[in-house]
Amino acid sequence: MNTIRKIIVLKIMLLVIQTQIYSQAKTGEQWQVIDLDFKTSEKVTNPLKVKFGAIFKNINGITLDVPGFYNDANEWVLRFTAPEVGKWNFKTYSSLAELTGKKGNIQVSANRNKNQHGPITVSKENSQKFIYADGTPYFLMAFELDWLFALDWDNPNDIPKTKEIIGHVADHNFNQIVMNVYAYDANWGERDKIDPKNNYAKPKVFQFGGTNEKPDHSTLNIDFFKHLDRVISHLDKKGIVAHLMIYVWNKKVNWPEPRSEADNMYFDYVVKRYQAYPNLIWDISKEALAYGRDDMSYITDRIERLRRLDGYKRLVSVHDYTYCNAFPGEVDFISIQEWRPNLYSEMLNTYKKHSNKPVFNIEHGGYEKTMHSIFDGQYRDPLVCLDRNYQCIFAGTYSTYYWQNTSWYNVITDPFSLPKEQRPAFNYYQYLAKLFEDYNFNHLYPEQYTFTPYALTNKKDTYLFYIPQGLTTAHGDLSNTALKGKKVSVTWFDPLTGNYISGNTYDFTKGSWMEIEKHSDVKSPFAVLILKTE
Repeated sequence: MNTIRKIIVLKIMLLVIQTQIYSQAKTGEQWQVIDLDFKTSEKVTNPLKVKFGAIFKNINGITLDVPGFYNDANEWVLRFTAPEVGKWNFKTYSSLAELTGKKGNIQVSANRNKNQHGPITVSKENSQKFIYADGTPYFLMAFELDWLFALDWDNPNDIPKTKEIIGHVADHNFNQIVMNVYAYDANWGERDKIDPKNNYAKPKVFQFGGTNEKPDHSTLNIDFFKHLDRVISHLDKKGIVAHLMIYVWNKKVNWPEPRSEADNMYFDYVVKRYQAYPNLIWDISKEALAYGRDDMSYITDRIERLRRLDGYKRLVSVHDYTYCNAFPGEVDFISIQEWRPNLYSEMLNTYKKHSNKPVFNIEHGGYEKTMHSIFDGQYRDPLVCLDRNYQCIFAGTYSTYYWQNTSWYNVITDPFSLPKEQRPAFNYYQYLAKLFEDYNFNHLYPEQYTFTPYALTNKKDTYLFYIPQGLTTAHGDLSNTALKGKKVSVTWFDPLTGNYISGNTYDFTKGSWMEIEKHSDVKSPFAVLILKTE
């Protein structure tokens, strides 16, 4: 063999070794995000067009095809989350030879974060309820915070404002943030009354190149996404789901043309970069069909594109009931924006119509106001907003909470530093969540019997009745229930204090008619009556 051939062979062997060995030994925990970083020596003209990913396998035969993403400065990242403990092997693939054939393994141990239970999925026992991967029930209590991405974007060292507001959210048992990837501005609100330090409209950051006013849609602002990583990662550590709306049409964002190369580049990048987070739920667009920007075929195209790219199969919905109602098979749960006064009946009808999927009223028209107005909607009194949440839940569906001074561009990160009369009623929702932790929502079904208030029941030994404002006595015929012929304990729950109040027993052995007067210790204008067989 001549010298030239020997040199060629040695170079080939060296290239093979380089492409097959991944130098970083990795360990991690189940459901923990693990980033595998890869550097290239060659500068690529358009790195966002490079195909890159890896096949991950474990001893039990689970295989995940996970796309990677470009992270600037000749760096690519594989973001991995293990659904099971044990050893995982991987091998990369790419349109770049330098990123092809890299092999390695990750040793995964049990998760030690008490807030993390794995990704949200739909319960196999009850297809209209959510559950964590480890089997823990997930009672969705959502909190809208559209401009969350903007709070600390200019702080390279920490995210103190984000941590402050999310701390309050978590402390009050909210477990899902409805958020935009990016929003710019809105046409509404008492801007002159907003403290400038709390006004995040027209943020100086932009997810594409350039600015929102003068965008360069041919590239992406990787630093923007690095910051968004910090936000979603913090939510994950706190056990809060990021309900991530990829698009929004009414927040003055300068988007590229639908289905254009730039549009696809942005969409694909978001899916590649964030799919590994176990606390993620996808939402294609806020109010997707409301502003004439797109049509149903575009939404279907986005969903199909997402499902091809998402190796983890996170839940998908669309903030648009027209679409969800027309194409329920395309989404994993039904999102609806129902404002009408007859909320309970509308939500119950939706629950019955979509009997094989969870139903989420992502906006029920209640936007709690305690200070200046940003968007009043139809209801802004704290008690009325709370009542509408209870109506959704007693219809078997899920709901969300808006406070006008966090949900949009005005974000007060420490609301409990305000004067008492201006503070939001977060505590009411903490009590609500505790109620359905004590009485597992996943085991309850909506019912309404002759003359009775709205009910949730496990159809065996537990019946909860929502007693609306003005109702002083709970009446009704319970002959068609498991309470017939039995003595039951009577307990009242006060939604404004979170207190349980014990009442007397009630005797159904002599008849099936219920007539129970509201307990005098209940101070709330509405209440929950709980009957349980002894």
